[in-house]
Amino acid sequence: MRNDYQEYFGETHNMIRNTVRKFVEREIAPFVDEWEEKGEFPVELYRKAGKAGILGIYYPEKYGGSGGDLFMKIAATEELMRCGSAGVVAGLGSLDISIPPILSLGTEEQKLEFIPPVLKGEKISALGITEPDAGSDVANIKTRAILKGDHYVVNGSKTYITSGCRADQLTTAVRTGEEGHKGISLLVIESDSPGYSVSKPLKKMGWWASDTGQIFFDDCIVPSENLLGQEGQGFYGIMENFQFERLQLAVIANMTSQLALEHSISYAMNRRAFGRTLVGFQVTRHKLADMATLVEATREFTYRVAARINAGVNQVKEISMAKNFACMVSDKVTYDAVQIHGGAGYMREYLVERLYRDNRILSIGGGTQEIMKEIIAKQLIRSPHS
Repeated sequence: MRNDYQEYFGETHNMIRNTVRKFVEREIAPFVDEWEEKGEFPVELYRKAGKAGILGIYYPEKYGGSGGDLFMKIAATEELMRCGSAGVVAGLGSLDISIPPILSLGTEEQKLEFIPPVLKGEKISALGITEPDAGSDVANIKTRAILKGDHYVVNGSKTYITSGCRADQLTTAVRTGEEGHKGISLLVIESDSPGYSVSKPLKKMGWWASDTGQIFFDDCIVPSENLLGQEGQGFYGIMENFQFERLQLAVIANMTSQLALEHSISYAMNRRAFGRTLVGFQVTRHKLADMATLVEATREFTYRVAARINAGVNQVKEISMAKNFACMVSDKVTYDAVQIHGGAGYMREYLVERLYRDNRILSIGGGTQEIMKEIIAKQLIRSPHS
């Protein structure tokens, strides 16, 4: 897999892979099982990843990043996924959905304040959009921010927030105006703000090692200079960010499938039943062949869409397709991987058990499968003259 896509990955990308691979082997893989059972990984891992330059991949050098193109970020994500815990990857990667709106809408002063400490691993950044009554329906968020003099007073809550319990800063969708998407703005809210509190980590089906929490704002005081862009620009910042988030989720889904396939091949080659290995049965060989075909197809499609995004081509419809396809494939491949493993696939000591659980969130996060279909359908039936 790592050397078969030279049209997308060159020497520099392979250097990124090697750096991240060594980091995973040294700092993550030996401890993943322990962190999964504990329900979190050490905060120190952010600093280590920041020092290794991993958190700064794809971000501008002037803010502490290492620059590079989109495929450097993809290469890094793929190698991080080889640790076998999407929860660790999601936790370390919460900056990838919370920093882009600051880059897009923020002033130079805001960028210099809120980005470098995160890329260094000194602070944890998270994105706060989802609410108890508003998930994919972003335009319906209720958290209210009222401007009073030189600060906003924020009331409401956010839930299912990745890195929410440990975040030092939250790129937060708030309502500053009328109902609907035009009344939404983005504020950077720091966790030490008066009136800011968090729940205990939420217990989840998968992504055990990631910290997921609910955040409460009770007359929370936020400086007015923490507003990103102008009031009412928040929805557009969120929508722009979704394209990158959906690409990342597609990459994670594809790597979930890849790992499930690799472990299924290894298990089937070694597990014996009725006097032969599992690959001695045609039904197993054909199942593996189907899994491999789907993995190859979804990865190539994702890379193709990523290449167009990298070239500056709008891919709202196509990235929605890629995310849905990647998740449909990972649903199928992780299911079949557990089936090939039989009873062993239901045991935590086998990676496919975790992959099966971790996979389930992928078709929900970043916009549900149903929302993706709506986006695709609207693009398909739009009048060519509209």
